[in-house]
Amino acid sequence: MKKKAGYEKLGVALGMAFAGMAGAQTTLDRTTLPIPEPKPPVSRELDVRNVKMPPHSEVKAPAGAPNVVIVLIDDLGFGATSTFGGPIRTEALDRLASNGVRYNNFHTTALSSPTRAALKSGRNHHQVNMGFITEMATGMPGNTGQVPSRTAPLAEMLRLNGYATAAFGKWHETAAWEASVAGPFDRWPTRQGFDKFYGFLGGETNQWAPFLYDGTAVVELPNDPNYHFMTDMTEKARSWIKYQKALTPDKPAFVYFAPGATHAPHHVPKEWIAKWKGKFDQGWDKLREETLAQQIKMGVVPAGTQLAPKPPAIKDWDTLSADEKRLFAHQAEVFAAFVEYTDHEIGRMLAAFDEVGEADNTLVVYIAGDNGTSGEGGQNGMFNEYTYFNGVQEKTADMLKLLDKWGGPETYPHMAAGWAVALNAPFGWMKQVPSDFGGTRNGMVVSWPKGIKAKNALRTQFGHVIDVAPTVLQAAGLPEPKAVNGVPQVPMAGKSLMATFDDPNAKGRTTQYFEIAGNRAIYHDGWLARTIHKAPWEPKPRRTLADNAAWQLYDVRSDFSLANDLAAKNPKKLAEMQALFLTEAAKYGVLPMDDRVFERLDPKAVGRPDLMGGRTSLTLAEGMAGMMEGVFINVKNRSKTITAEIEVPEAGANGTVIAQGGRFGGWSLYVKDGVPAYDYNFLGLQRTSVAGTAKLPPGKASLQFVFDYDGGGPGKGGKGTLLVNGQKVAEGRIEHTQAGLFSADETADVGIDLGTPVVEAIGAEAKSRFTGHIPKLTVEVK
Repeated sequence: MKKKAGYEKLGVALGMAFAGMAGAQTTLDRTTLPIPEPKPPVSRELDVRNVKMPPHSEVKAPAGAPNVVIVLIDDLGFGATSTFGGPIRTEALDRLASNGVRYNNFHTTALSSPTRAALKSGRNHHQVNMGFITEMATGMPGNTGQVPSRTAPLAEMLRLNGYATAAFGKWHETAAWEASVAGPFDRWPTRQGFDKFYGFLGGETNQWAPFLYDGTAVVELPNDPNYHFMTDMTEKARSWIKYQKALTPDKPAFVYFAPGATHAPHHVPKEWIAKWKGKFDQGWDKLREETLAQQIKMGVVPAGTQLAPKPPAIKDWDTLSADEKRLFAHQAEVFAAFVEYTDHEIGRMLAAFDEVGEADNTLVVYIAGDNGTSGEGGQNGMFNEYTYFNGVQEKTADMLKLLDKWGGPETYPHMAAGWAVALNAPFGWMKQVPSDFGGTRNGMVVSWPKGIKAKNALRTQFGHVIDVAPTVLQAAGLPEPKAVNGVPQVPMAGKSLMATFDDPNAKGRTTQYFEIAGNRAIYHDGWLARTIHKAPWEPKPRRTLADNAAWQLYDVRSDFSLANDLAAKNPKKLAEMQALFLTEAAKYGVLPMDDRVFERLDPKAVGRPDLMGGRTSLTLAEGMAGMMEGVFINVKNRSKTITAEIEVPEAGANGTVIAQGGRFGGWSLYVKDGVPAYDYNFLGLQRTSVAGTAKLPPGKASLQFVFDYDGGGPGKGGKGTLLVNGQKVAEGRIEHTQAGLFSADETADVGIDLGTPVVEAIGAEAKSRFTGHIPKLTVEVK
């Protein structure tokens, strides 16, 4: 009996110990993540019925921690949205601003991957190895394209503190050679803090036919003629929010909502485009004037602000021909529709929190652009953006013929660079130019009904994307962790903006560097020093990196738009600022700078890992699909041989054997109604077919295509020969090939053609699936 009583006392003690651990939730040490599970005491009780059940151990977010939503639009400048005085209606952003605060002095890095990595880590972009976009990473620290474990992302910090986490849309933070089924998956979204990911990994996607992942699984698109990714990702986000709140209503959610919009291609349903007919006939110069007047009237820009000079390469609207004006005006109509449509869908996503009764305690950070509006469309815009990457200049007359299709599934369009300057008003430059606010100044709105007393307020403190992560942590009542997943952390470079929510006089950031590909600037205490090293459309830098002759100086306290260069009047201040830039650059891993751009497309030249390395052959089989260009053997500018061992069913074969690219450029070996063929689609401009005449009989067959490249430089043609079981069945001349890029989002696929079709008669997705079998397929290059 005494022994039993001893066990009972031990059972009570164990229960109290466990209860104490649960009660310690309020004093958890959250500076080391993950938070260790409580160590269970050793029990000597034989019968579980004699021991009090301990409470369940679970890490929960601090009481009252808000839901958090970060919205990041793509390629949208300061002067575009109605919220910041621009011409494009953004009603969802307007509603948030009326119920919160808008920031007119907030900055990005001027480019996609760098902004995204800095935003989600709270560190400067070189600290997270994102000195440029992932596809153009190099072997140098600060530019490798691989986010290091010592700079854990905000999502992982929130997840390990009891948040449910989900990301929807564009990622663009996974190194190009890691974006395949072979992994590694460390830098995929679901290993960067997100329980759920639905979106695309690269820098852009076809909105009508995107290549998507759900987690790490490829998504097969629905057979829906009205499908559009913007609506799809919105519905997926709404479903996730409602599902999560239905099952775990007390668990706060973190949603990162990053549309591919409004990056090219500018794809938008026709009914949205129709609303904007005639709204841009005044041209980009007049639009800049109208926008500045509205910005001053609204108070988002100080009275007396002048329009900064636009780049000399941007033509005056009045000098354009009638055809150019007609084409360019419609390009802007499509872009405006894209912006309005995207903002509408964001509003629907946010409405899900209202529908579950959580809107009041949801902190929304809506950033209208990861950089300025893009001028990558060049002087005339493009029907097919990939013409730019392959050195082909599109003509106004040819594009006018496609005007009615602009923005639809048959186009992959971009707009003329003049609109980038107009929609970045009152600034002078654009995306890719971190040395001008046209590249880095983006409107931001923060709304949190339960946590922000101010309504429809303006904040003018200098801020940067690195300030968002520490702001969220402070709002959630969480410390910045010193170690995450066993790795000591580099302290965040960002500073919380939370003090500015209700205090318009709270101190903002005092110093911030900017640098992308040699374009660079430094902000400090109201001054900005900068140099324009290269315009986005210029093939080479204007000068060496050591040449400081072209630096400019601005007092942004009185010169909001950078219109009045003071370098000649104040050389001492300029010298101080240049020295400070070098200090900050050394501190944050910017040095040595790298002003190469197109040279970076070659992995070998810049020390970037290449999954294919020096391989000259790749052996595949059916089911191997979704291979991005960065992980597939390079068949451009060289001879190639494709050999497919296939099995033809009794009913006959049909479908794609292998394809790379799609409607806007690519090639395909396929079988149509039993007859084999090879097609080369040169940028959607010229299609060449080398086709047999006889049907393949049932049974095994060897299907081969040999391309003998002419040589003599990139983008040349060659002779194609089609063979069946070693016998030539067709040959033909392919006059032009793509030298630089097939696609940023279309893939190489065996047994199917994902995305858009290379061969329209075969189709894409399930329609293109090969009806036989492909046990082995080899691609060889010379």
